[in-house]
Amino acid sequence: MDGKGAWRDNRMIERLWRSLKYECVYLHAFESGSETKAGIRKWLAYYNGERPHSTHGILTPDEAYDSKTEPMRLAA
Repeated sequence: MDGKGAWRDNRMIERLWRSLKYECVYLHAFESGSETKAGIRKWLAYYNGERPHSTHGILTPDEAYDSKTEPMRLAA
């Protein structure tokens, strides 16, 4: 049974936050909020555009999204 607050509900976003913390936030000593925002924005662009993901068959999320085929619509 799936109950409220089950670990399966947000496991993908938890993995994203873990990657963000260990690959970006903990490695840089950001001095200000704007610097932190710019650093995180740069890391997210890297994460989506350059970093391959095993979930997508070693494609980046952008490549996986671009190669996704549009589902066929059935005539009514």
